[in-house]
Amino acid sequence: MLMIVAFACVSLVIFILKYVFGNSGPNPFEKDCREPLKEKVYDKKEKNKVLKQGFVASKVPDNLDAVIIGSGVGGLGLAVLLAKVGKKVLVLEQHSRAGGCCHTFTEKGFEFDVGIHYIGGLMDHKPFRCMLDQMTNGQLEWEKLENPFDHVVLGPPENRRSYPIYSGSARYSEELKKRFPGEEKAIDEYLKLVKKTGKGIWVMAVLKLCPLPLAKFLIYTGLVKHLSYFYKMAPRSLTDVVNELTENKDLRAVFTYIFGTYGNLPKDSSFSMHSLLTTHYLNGAWYPKAGSSEIAYHMIPIIEKAGGAVLVRAPVNRILFNDAKEACGVSVLKGQEEVHIKAPMVISDAGIFNTYENLLPKELQVMPEIQKQLSLVKHGEGGLSIFIGLNGTKEELGLKANNYWIFTENNFDELVEKYMNAEREDASKKIPLLFVASPSAKDPSWEERSPGKSTLSLVSFAKYSWFEEWKDDKVTNRGSDYKELKQAFIDSALDVVMDVFPKITRDKIEYIDAGTPITNTHYIGAPKGEFYGVDHGIARFNPELNATIRPQTPLKNLYLTGQDVFLCGFAGAIAGALTCGSVILNRNLHLDSFLLAMKTKYIDKKLKDE
Repeated sequence: MLMIVAFACVSLVIFILKYVFGNSGPNPFEKDCREPLKEKVYDKKEKNKVLKQGFVASKVPDNLDAVIIGSGVGGLGLAVLLAKVGKKVLVLEQHSRAGGCCHTFTEKGFEFDVGIHYIGGLMDHKPFRCMLDQMTNGQLEWEKLENPFDHVVLGPPENRRSYPIYSGSARYSEELKKRFPGEEKAIDEYLKLVKKTGKGIWVMAVLKLCPLPLAKFLIYTGLVKHLSYFYKMAPRSLTDVVNELTENKDLRAVFTYIFGTYGNLPKDSSFSMHSLLTTHYLNGAWYPKAGSSEIAYHMIPIIEKAGGAVLVRAPVNRILFNDAKEACGVSVLKGQEEVHIKAPMVISDAGIFNTYENLLPKELQVMPEIQKQLSLVKHGEGGLSIFIGLNGTKEELGLKANNYWIFTENNFDELVEKYMNAEREDASKKIPLLFVASPSAKDPSWEERSPGKSTLSLVSFAKYSWFEEWKDDKVTNRGSDYKELKQAFIDSALDVVMDVFPKITRDKIEYIDAGTPITNTHYIGAPKGEFYGVDHGIARFNPELNATIRPQTPLKNLYLTGQDVFLCGFAGAIAGALTCGSVILNRNLHLDSFLLAMKTKYIDKKLKDE
């Protein structure tokens, strides 16, 4: 046993030394690329010149270094990293605008964000902030939300309790202790656990970047759990851990309320995943100034400067392979014709299911290595989004730069399970959980862009099967039965909103519509209407799965990026891009971004002192 441990330690040291001192590829984080802020562009026609560049064969650059399928932040982010080291990259998006879940749409004069509600970890000079600053050349601005940034609302209208969630470790703890006297020990222990667990996420990156035999060795010897508390806690459910800390049902709910940000019930959630989200927001939450379309808007010019392009209305219908089963390009379907685009490297941000089940030739889909990866994962749960345009300012409507998580009961496992197992007609009559936020109230540029108006975004779970019968209908004409079912969900959600926000009344509503799971399939290519790609339950954090599903696929020159490679959400997709970029460029970009963050912090401090 001592020999095994010694071998593992030596291997780890060699691996770490290689990625710290032996990086051989070019470094996109070699220098600070932040530029002075340019004047904001609010004109939609001008922004669309960047975000809505339609595909035609003549726009495809010559001598491409890579093609990326999908323009979510996992695809765009990777394209930027490659562009910064001189790579010519083509990003292809099936929708009519770039950005994936970071895109916006406008109806009746109201602009709506579809997927970005709030982002954590954006303190100055922290690695995550540094990454985003470099990926947008410092042009993406962030506005911090109010403190408290979240409100957890529990119970029916006649017995409703509201618990504010504050940022800052000390403030978070202090405020909870005020609301839950006698639970000080449970609160302290919970905070200690999430911090200790979340810090171990670095080992997931190691499992995905180190040689697969070494990763398997770490797993099968059990050393991975000794290296990282993250993997020690990964098999434990959120419900089990929290129930051991306290008997107070409302406090259990407050500890677990944020499970909607990764899409699994507490009993099915890994405590490790939950720890990441809790610590992600522990120092506050931010929202992009001028809306989430700013993300793609400031990334695309960097890709273009290196000779690449981001083209929309470009549905990739298959990946091309040569006789040696090496990826060598993609086919884009335009009408009834295929346009073949050749490239030495193909990277998919379309998700593992779309990539393996829809884009590979049949003979490659059945490869044992492909089927092994598919057997390790399942689809995440479907989502429902409701978009409301209101007549009135945030002050007139009582809206602030924060979020509300509203639940009809405090036992989330029973509550959501009952809802998801119900018939669709019954489920539509009473939505038991609802996320409510006002993007317009979070954006300091909103009043200038849309004076006298406000928006609300509502989000909940919804089963794909409730809407599946209409999946093949035209998206704008799915029939009266579909519209009636959708309206029932809207009315149910609206009743909750008007009860919690008394200044919002029906006469203030100028626009309202909903996106169902089949809407998600149409616009963002989610096979089962899921928000977060592959399911993020306990099985997702099996170290063998984490080591097996990595940027490299079993097929040469084909890579994966985005949520399914690392973790869900905006930060998870960015991490997927960094991990894929690390493999392609043969250097640890996670470490590079950390080192640049430290360097810019030192330089900025020195300049400030002078």
